[in-house]
Amino acid sequence: MHAPWTSGSSVPVRALAWIGRQGTRALATLVFIGISVPPLGAVLKPFVTEAIFLLLVVSFMRVDIAALRGHMRRPGIVLAATAWSTLVVPLLVGVICLAAGFDKQSPDLFLGIMLQTVASPMMAAPALASLMGLDATLVLITLVTSTALVPFSAPMFAYMFFGNVLTLSPLALGAKLLAILAGSLLVAAVIRRIVGAAAIERYRDPIDGLNILFMLVFVTAVMGTVAGSFLTDPLKITAILVFAFAMFFALLGLTVLIFRKLGWERALALGLMVSQRNMGLMLAATQSALPAGTWLYFALCQFPIYITPQLLRPIARAKAA
Repeated sequence: MHAPWTSGSSVPVRALAWIGRQGTRALATLVFIGISVPPLGAVLKPFVTEAIFLLLVVSFMRVDIAALRGHMRRPGIVLAATAWSTLVVPLLVGVICLAAGFDKQSPDLFLGIMLQTVASPMMAAPALASLMGLDATLVLITLVTSTALVPFSAPMFAYMFFGNVLTLSPLALGAKLLAILAGSLLVAAVIRRIVGAAAIERYRDPIDGLNILFMLVFVTAVMGTVAGSFLTDPLKITAILVFAFAMFFALLGLTVLIFRKLGWERALALGLMVSQRNMGLMLAATQSALPAGTWLYFALCQFPIYITPQLLRPIARAKAA
């Protein structure tokens, strides 16, 4: 059965396919659109939850069941990567932040850092790994297992570290995460059943284009105030931006170091997955009820998330060759 959107001759489908083929370049462009067009962010901000939900639907819709089963036959690597991403990273970062007094010095920044680390990896991580020529299948299966644990691990770490910083209770956070993830999985399964896996694969580029448009909603929403904040306090914004890059590369480098025995390609793929956290999922779960400082940190974290894959792509390909 062919869905109406699969008409390859339609202008919208061709436009989406062109956007999808831009790959990491399109992702880097999103950041600059978000900064340079603040009114767009104001218009799209109310639709962040819906955009994150649709991103999840598309990602679950594209899961390769055969590849999933293949990796599950050798679960050691997946279990180790899942434990590292979902349990060890937030515990390690939380302890370091408390020891450094982040929770007292800057509660908003502390909340942003902790929500970042307890979040599952970005749903776009397998696509980014594929664009860079890395092991996308390993990233995908680890992403699925990590995401499945988040509704249970996030409340646990919320009890341990958040205190009264987050207005939403840990149990409510877990329930919302579970509802979002279960709902998107159900919708994805229905679409996959109606459209078919072959059609989804055949229209890979237009679906990538849709993904980028959904990401545009999230990125512009969180980055709409960055330009104004920079003009008001450039030193503060620069310091937080440097910290966001440092956090990104610390997670990336530490993961690559820990999993280096798996080989360069797999270690880098896991490093990118762990460093690219799905902060949008946390925004959706908290219904955007976060302090202004946390929003600002989330916004500045988009720079390393969306720009670094474009910068690392030639290095990854050269190393693989």
